[in-house]
Amino acid sequence: MNSVDEILDFAIQREQEAADFYDGLAQRVESAWMKEMLLSFKAEELRHKGKLKSVKKGEQLLSSSQRVQDLKISDYLVDVQPTPDITLQDAMIIAMKREKMAHRLYSDLAAKAQDPQMQELFAGLAKEEARHKLYFEEQYDEQVMRDN
Repeated sequence: MNSVDEILDFAIQREQEAADFYDGLAQRVESAWMKEMLLSFKAEELRHKGKLKSVKKGEQLLSSSQRVQDLKISDYLVDVQPTPDITLQDAMIIAMKREKMAHRLYSDLAAKAQDPQMQELFAGLAKEEARHKLYFEEQYDEQVMRDN
């Protein structure tokens, strides 16, 4: 990836892949409320994709300066695999871990980039993924941990 457009296209594609993942999982589950939750995850990823498209068009900037809180909930949860009878807890674990890996990817790319503009773009993308992870951690805290 050598240009800002290539990086943004890559990030946009990743958001679409995440949306497709949640959509596919939603089509496999039997529970109506789980389907609704997974489709809300899909919608969240599509919102992220739209934001990146706005950045690509020059309509919006990604900020890498704002600090994003990390609840670290996903750090203490075991990996789970998606199944047709997936639980809310497992779906949220998958979502948190996917966002954590995306954050790590962009953070690593920012650290390796030589061009300051590329460093800033990757750092901004990393912050976006950190915000996505925080969203899912907050949902997990409200939906799962409150019942335990």
